[in-house]
Amino acid sequence: MEQLILYLVRSLVDHPDQVALRASEVDGARLYELKVSPEDVGKVIGRDGRTVGALRTLIGAASQKHGQKVRLEIQDDRRTQPSPAAPPEGP
Repeated sequence: MEQLILYLVRSLVDHPDQVALRASEVDGARLYELKVSPEDVGKVIGRDGRTVGALRTLIGAASQKHGQKVRLEIQDDRRTQPSPAAPPEGP
């Protein structure tokens, strides 16, 4: 399953060398956390989430064939970092 996810995502992004995938078990399902370059996050998510929705559908169908439950989450570091134009906090 990891190879399928990596192949699909690396085909979509401009920086395939920065694609990282971490797997863990959560609530009886396999959770895949995908991290890509900040410039490529939009390409993986797609307009209105269509691309990531299609990825999740493909991965879900492939995992169901093997009797597994799988979740895919995209890590977006842009949310956790303050923007460069943000004013400093505090007095």
